Amino acid sequence: MKHRNLILSTLMFIAMVCMPWLTLYAQQPEEENINIIERINQESEGNVEIEVSESLMEKIFASPTSGKQRPTTGTSTQGRRPGLHKQEGYRVQIFNDGRNQATLRARAQARGNAVAGRFPKYRGQIYTFSQSPNWFTRVGNFRTQGEANAALAELKRAFPAFAGEMRVVRSQIVLIK
Repeated sequence: MKHRNLILSTLMFIAMVCMPWLTLYAQQPEEENINIIERINQESEGNVEIEVSESLMEKIFASPTSGKQRPTTGTSTQGRRPGLHKQEGYRVQIFNDGRNQATLRARAQARGNAVAGRFPKYRGQIYTFSQSPNWFTRVGNFRTQGEANAALAELKRAFPAFAGEMRVVRSQIVLIK
């Protein structure tokens, strides 16, 4: 019941905020009146990224009975509620470069997009980030090194052109339960 009220309140808020914009949008000449999805796709060149803060994710996956976050300790999953958890694990690093700063971000994202296009199972598990001056792209949330090595072999076969750059790295991983 509490979640339904929260969802209804959120939808009402969105409707109130969007209504003036939608009114203006509807009054535009016909040639400018295009689908919002098409407009976002055109303006972003198909690269839309949504970043959600950790505090918001904690609120989204908060226990419905208590309304509070329970602290987690170590990497044990015992006693955790359903939701989003981080723990030590492995990812496959598919891009790491610090040369030609002007194109690093685009190249890192392009590498991730290539993997997501070829392997839909990794969508939502491609992480592109910067630690100055380098950019990195990593794939997956693997609990064991064996799982990561199997994914590495699969990715190397699929992308032999940059297989020499790929490797398994220890990383904080995200588990959704």
